[in-house]
Amino acid sequence: MKPISECKPGSCDYWLVSEAARRLGSQACTLGARYIKDGTLRLQFGREVSYYAKSIVDAVAQGEKSPEQALNDLKNEQSSLLSQSMEIAQKGVGVIAGAFQFAAGAGICYGSAGTLCLLAGSPLMLHGANNVYENGRNLWEGRSDTHGPVRKGYQEAAKLIGSGKSEGNVAYGAVDLGLSVYGVAGQVLKPDAWRLFRYVRADYVRGYEKATKSALTFEATSNAITINSIYKEKKISDE
Repeated sequence: MKPISECKPGSCDYWLVSEAARRLGSQACTLGARYIKDGTLRLQFGREVSYYAKSIVDAVAQGEKSPEQALNDLKNEQSSLLSQSMEIAQKGVGVIAGAFQFAAGAGICYGSAGTLCLLAGSPLMLHGANNVYENGRNLWEGRSDTHGPVRKGYQEAAKLIGSGKSEGNVAYGAVDLGLSVYGVAGQVLKPDAWRLFRYVRADYVRGYEKATKSALTFEATSNAITINSIYKEKKISDE
């Protein structure tokens, strides 16, 4: 087969379509291995995408589609797969980040002997549990519109002051982001701190000082997703 650089104008159209179909099939295999744990479902997914790609190539060979149409169809399918994989990845991050939030909230309640539980610990735990519920259900059911009880509470509060659901979602995201930042920057007890009656300032360190680089990177990724969600909801509320 000729390298694409050696093709004359118009003589490599079929090769280009075949190569695009091959890349689509390869991408499907990669995404299937990454996100589909069940072997049978993974094979079925890869087979369906391969059949679709082959049907596009056959349509070009039989003159039913132009190479341009075929390439556009394959490109759209590839973009759709990438978009779906990104959505799944974000939901997965949301589940794990929610679990971290809940654990951080519990740690604040325990480490402060309950003094900061109402202000920061309990809200973190509530938001964390809500994020696990929303993202977990979205991931399990293949949807993206699950609203947990905490988010619904923000939406109802927004309605009471004459705003809409989008404003409630913006408020939820902003508080969620603030709580996450507090969890990282707030003071926590050193691992070796031990006192009978009370702790002093020297017994505390900032949360990020105890966190690993990978944990901080994950937290930054989660916060970036939250910021993007706030931006989208803000655009909706402004329309």
